[in-house]
Amino acid sequence: MRLRYIVMLTLGLGLAACKHAASDEEADANPADAVTPVTLTHPAVGRMDETVEVNAVSSFLLKYYVKANAGGYLVTVNAQLGKYVHKGEDLFILQTKEARSLGNTVTALDTSLHFVGTIHLKSPGDGYITQLTYHAGDYVQDGEQLAVISDETSFVFLLNLPYELKPYLSENRQLQLHLPDGTVIPGTLSEALPSVDPASQTQPYVIRVQTRQSLPENLIAKVTLVKQAKTGAVSLPKAAVLTDETQSQYWIMKMIDSATAVKVPVQKGLETTDRVEILSPSLKATDNVLLTGNYGLGDTAKVSVDTTANQ
Repeated sequence: MRLRYIVMLTLGLGLAACKHAASDEEADANPADAVTPVTLTHPAVGRMDETVEVNAVSSFLLKYYVKANAGGYLVTVNAQLGKYVHKGEDLFILQTKEARSLGNTVTALDTSLHFVGTIHLKSPGDGYITQLTYHAGDYVQDGEQLAVISDETSFVFLLNLPYELKPYLSENRQLQLHLPDGTVIPGTLSEALPSVDPASQTQPYVIRVQTRQSLPENLIAKVTLVKQAKTGAVSLPKAAVLTDETQSQYWIMKMIDSATAVKVPVQKGLETTDRVEILSPSLKATDNVLLTGNYGLGDTAKVSVDTTANQ
């Protein structure tokens, strides 16, 4: 009797365990309550510009060179690096070695003559002294370069344009130059210089600017050129548009009701830094498209919309 009780108890426990295991497997195989949290966005209609960013470098196209017109000693040097000088301003006073020797002789004969024999070298134009070669007391040869003056009226930016982008210049005459400190100054595209860099195949174009700022030479600015513009374009944020590994197919996840998203293949057009134009299918501004949580979802997926983060 006791043995029969033990056998029946063992069989009962085994059946209960099997039933419990089957219930767990059934629950795992039918995750009816498993949903993906997502946020939504909506298509926008407006102007879209496809752009490319290139560099422009500040430069002085015209420079004046101050040279010695005789061999001698620099008695006075009024020039300083970075100093702004005006046309006709005295920069150097030069005394030839002959004048120095003759002046000493004349002075020894008659101290009232005060013969010095100096030559005044003046600035040939307005601008900044960007190079200074000699100091007071130095001896210089005839024709030696003493200083370089950058003409402020010739200040421009040189746009280093890849030659393949030349067709887009006709639509980019008025430009915005973005300086490293965040300043934006307007510029007008002007003539091209007749040379191309052999390594980078870029051609310099002159951008003339109107600014009261005193800007240095060799300053790099960013310039955005518009390659293609379209008005009335329907677009979505980049995060809403998905693609395969080869980037040959594109799709979005679109809501068909309050809790279900389906896969919709799309054809994209223009692309900016943060948005993608959708050429087909036709989307409405009221369509709900998954913005986050869309990666890896199947053709039809149950989702839970976070209404506090929708865009």
